[in-house]
Amino acid sequence: MNQSIGKILPVDGYSVQLNGVVPRDFGMSLSHLYQPIIGMQAITLYQTLLSEHDLSSKPEIHSHHTLMNYLALPLDHIYKARRKLEAIGLMQTFSTEEEARTCYIYELQPPFSPEQFFYDDMLSLLLNHELGADKYSRLRDRFLKEKYPLEQCENVTASFDEIFHGYQKSGPAFTARMPEKETNIVKLQTASGPYLENDRIDFTWIYQSLKEKMYPAEKILTVRHKRIMMQLASLYDLSSQELEKAIGWALNEENQLIVEELKEACHDLSPKKGVVTSLKTIEKKEKVIEDPKVDGNATKEDQFIAMLERKSPRELLEDLSSGNEASAQDLKLIRDVMTEQGLSPGVMNVLVHYVLLKTDMKLSKAYLEKIASHWARKNVTTVRQAMTMAKAEHQKYQQWGKNNKGRGKKQSKEIIPDWFKERENDTEQKEVKKGSQKVDKEEIAARIKRITNNGN
Repeated sequence: MNQSIGKILPVDGYSVQLNGVVPRDFGMSLSHLYQPIIGMQAITLYQTLLSEHDLSSKPEIHSHHTLMNYLALPLDHIYKARRKLEAIGLMQTFSTEEEARTCYIYELQPPFSPEQFFYDDMLSLLLNHELGADKYSRLRDRFLKEKYPLEQCENVTASFDEIFHGYQKSGPAFTARMPEKETNIVKLQTASGPYLENDRIDFTWIYQSLKEKMYPAEKILTVRHKRIMMQLASLYDLSSQELEKAIGWALNEENQLIVEELKEACHDLSPKKGVVTSLKTIEKKEKVIEDPKVDGNATKEDQFIAMLERKSPRELLEDLSSGNEASAQDLKLIRDVMTEQGLSPGVMNVLVHYVLLKTDMKLSKAYLEKIASHWARKNVTTVRQAMTMAKAEHQKYQQWGKNNKGRGKKQSKEIIPDWFKERENDTEQKEVKKGSQKVDKEEIAARIKRITNNGN
């Protein structure tokens, strides 16, 4: 049973309130910036709750059964959508007892304007992961307007004291913005933006570590830098030790922290653990049913499935290349395909293993993307489903591979994975008509349906 079922009931009440004012261009922000990260159902829930707030002259309590009818969604889907809104910073939820039942207060947070969104490091990186660099750059250029550079200009803005108290400033122009107060305490929660855990990173330990290495810790751990570090640590699932290492890589010769290099350093650390932070990927992982435990009675296929679930794509590449280090180009290709198609690491491992053995141990981007998009459309979420799909669609993928290699090239002898050979020797395969190279479509459909149902 889905874990979210039972945490909220149809009879439970809810009331909606809004914290602040929704910006004029919120619709574009929701559809083009937030939706690729959290999905359509979460955005639909937010817009529905916002409409309810606008239509109500005073706070009203409705049942979640009403919300189910509005959205035409089961309650567990609504619960997951709500959790995504909370995580991304579009909603805060409070519970209370009202009229002898549990009641939830949904406080909607205004979404960022497009400009605010792109200047938030964590949200912009998440969107980049989901859309890919090219599409992200086009979208960013469309939303962000060019501004006159102010770095070399003199700020002659009048201050409050100058106008209301007759204060006469002398010397350099008065700067209206107060400098940040340097402190080891940083407030990470804001009304908008992703909701982060305050205790994820031990900044006190990082401060001491930087001091021991004779780095200017006070200048490195500013309020703004700490927030960016916390966002990157959450995005890439980094520990305090890994973040401290990334900081060291991102310092220039004057020991100044270069934020863009910090982002790159944190990104370089994350593939070692096979982590791809994506709310869509996380949602698919929640649906995955654990494969049988490997024991003395486990089949070779069960053992192989357990291995693919356990290893990261980087480790699989190194295993297939006799322990040699995986190339940065191959890792980037795998990362892009995983993030764009929302594949879990285990499913990606099946795809990498299949494609390498079908293309003479070379990763073809076009071939990977074509099969990955096919699996994404078929909602392939487990290693077993991926293996079954590869077996069932073998002839189609083989044709895709031939088209990808181009005409006129001599075809090398086809290599078949061991787990694929087991399928060919299966008793079900013997039921196929003798001499025919095509697998019975009804048998394949039934087999896929059984495994897909088991994976949901």
